[in-house]
Amino acid sequence: MEFRPLHDRLLVRRIESEEKTAGGVIIPDTAKEKPQEGEVLAVGPGARTDNGELLPLEVKVGDRILFGKWSGTEIRLKGEDLLIMKESDVLGIIEAEASARRAA
Repeated sequence: MEFRPLHDRLLVRRIESEEKTAGGVIIPDTAKEKPQEGEVLAVGPGARTDNGELLPLEVKVGDRILFGKWSGTEIRLKGEDLLIMKESDVLGIIEAEASARRAA
């Protein structure tokens, strides 16, 4: 990726949700909400404290995260819709084991 976020910001790609309900009903694009799950593509170096100390981010490249419905700023980079958000907008990191169980 040719984009490097500054400070405590992240570059995130939304992960699209299922297009069918559990009952098999197909959800049209106009009725779908934007996904609140994403994959971290790039991270900044971290936030600075008042005395100048660098606090590294807990989120790293490749993490799957959950974020608030209205979090981040939408951008278009190389034809792809992405989000830039602060680490504080992240609600949690989805562990690989939990996401594998959810997909099954």
